[in-house]
This record gives sequence, structure tokens and C-alpha cells, in this order.
Amino acid sequence: MTKLARTPKKRTRVLLWLLLPILAVCVWLVSETLHFLNTPASSVQSEVSLVIPSGTPLPVLAQMLESEGLVSSAGRFHWFVRLRRASRQIKAGEYRLSTGLRPGELLDKLVRGQVLLHQVTFPEGYTLTQMANLLDSLNLAKSHRFIAAATDPTFVHKFDIPASSLEGYLFPDTYRFARSLPVETILRTILARFNQHFGPSQQDRARQLGMTRHQVVILASVVEKETAVAAERPLIAGVFLNRLRRRIRLQSDPTVIYGIKDFDGNLTRVHLKTDTPYNTYTRRGLPAGPICNPGGASIQAVLQPASTSYLYFVAKKDGTHHFSSSLVEHNAAVLRHQKRR
Repeated sequence: MTKLARTPKKRTRVLLWLLLPILAVCVWLVSETLHFLNTPASSVQSEVSLVIPSGTPLPVLAQMLESEGLVSSAGRFHWFVRLRRASRQIKAGEYRLSTGLRPGELLDKLVRGQVLLHQVTFPEGYTLTQMANLLDSLNLAKSHRFIAAATDPTFVHKFDIPASSLEGYLFPDTYRFARSLPVETILRTILARFNQHFGPSQQDRARQLGMTRHQVVILASVVEKETAVAAERPLIAGVFLNRLRRRIRLQSDPTVIYGIKDFDGNLTRVHLKTDTPYNTYTRRGLPAGPICNPGGASIQAVLQPASTSYLYFVAKKDGTHHFSSSLVEHNAAVLRHQKRR
């Protein structure tokens, strides 16, 4: 009877001895997990650049983070992400991350997509091609892809632009883009900036002048290329509008240059006489389309031109222009300022 009574106690002791190691392992795992979650990968903070390609599997990403010193254990980070059910929420892109981040803080940045942004400034008067080349030089977009999208009529017409190119509507300004953005996203961002500067009030003013938005953009692009002196833009816009009303050819050198393939910098009489859709020496009216992407000041100059009787202008050596109301006065100014024109 005594031996039988002691049997349950012995079984309890055996179970306790079996459970103690398991319990110790569990305590150790919890302790290690808490330590992992609350401790940065390194006590010495440093910045690490990391590019996460689209579609990177979680185990590969975890290994990348460990190899860059951003997490102390790829395996633990992998399971931490799985427990958070965040594996499909991590955004691809280029990141600038600190080794002083705890795993939870690191994961939050990846989920929010706090990618590194690169600044790019497009000067006023840049052409579509120049903008594409600048983006390419900064590794923000391939120039050929940017140009292909910007000259895709189907894409262009989505923005109610009556042309086969976005030339003229890519507003020159400073932007911040992440690497690997689709070129369509970059273009939409730039076009949105244009719409901020050409809204309903500008549309109303264009109608008052008897012009469409597209005509304003074309003329603004010519004004942009004709002068770098801000004070002259309303005057030059006034001259061109006067010539358009009187059906006098604009005779603008920059429009001719835009229509020359592989222009070498030397504008000749042959160029001026060679007819193209952009040659305003051979054709009346506006050129076939914008010849660059004008800034807000040039657009405003067309919408609010100077009230003037001038019909001509010629460049002076200091970069400004001499304006004339008659051809006789203009010819005299040409002899004075550009004897070898």
C-alpha cells in the first residue's frame, strides 16, 4: 500500500524534471527575443545605404540586413516580420538606414517606405531631351524610357494636351525623387507642378487674349529662349503678340534651332531658309509646338504682356535687347549691335 501511494508523487517529480528544461528553454527564448527586439544591431551608430529590389523574398532581405550590420540575426528578424504579418508590406527602394535602429524601428521604416529621395533641379528653358539626360546622369531614370513615355501620344492625351509630346508642360523646378520610380510617376509629378502654375485663372486670362492654353505654352517657350533677362520677357511677349496680330512672321532664331536635328551651334542663312514646322522665318504664326519647357515667369509674360508698339528686337552685346517699332529703326539697330549678323 505504501509503495502504491508514493507512485503518483514519483510521476509528478519526473514530469517536473522533464518540464524544467523545456521551461528553461522557453524563458531563454523569451529573454533572447526581448533582447533582440530592444537592442540595436550595433552600439556604434553608422549610416548604411541599402537597395531593396522589388520582389525580394523575406529570407533574402533578412540576410541582406544582417550582412549590412542592420540586424544581429537574420533568422530572428525573419520570424519577427512573420509574426507582425508585415512581409508583404515592406516597400522596395533605396534606403538610408542606421545601425542604431532597433528591429521594430527598422521594420517600421521599411513598411512606411521611407526611401531615400534625391534632389534634381530642372532649369527654365530645358528641353525634354535635356531633362531626360539630367535624370539619367543622376541615375533617377533612363533617358530613353523618359523620352519614350513623354512622347507617347496615348499617355500625353491623358492630360488633355493636344500634342504628341509633353514638351512645354514639364515645369522647370526643384523636385525630389526616389530611385527606381516608374518614369510615368516622375512625369505625373512634374505635370502636377505645371497645373499648379497654370490653373483656372490662367485659363481665363488665355481666353481673354483669344488664345488656348497650348498656344500660351508655345509662345512662352519662345519667350523663354529669347531672353534670360526677366524684365524683358513681357516686352518680348508683347512684340510677338503684335507680330501675330499683324500676320508678320515671328522670325525667331530659337524656333529654327529647335527644328534642326543635331544642331552644331552655328546658325546659318541656309538654316533660316530651310522650311521646317518650327521655322518661323518661312512660316507664319506659332511654331508647331513648344520649343522648351518655360518657367512661370515666361508663362506669366505671355498672359500679361507689355502694352507696346514694338515689332522688332535685336540682341545687344550685354545680353539685353534693343526694341524698335519700325523696320528702319530695327535695321539701324542691327547694324549698330550686330554688324556681322
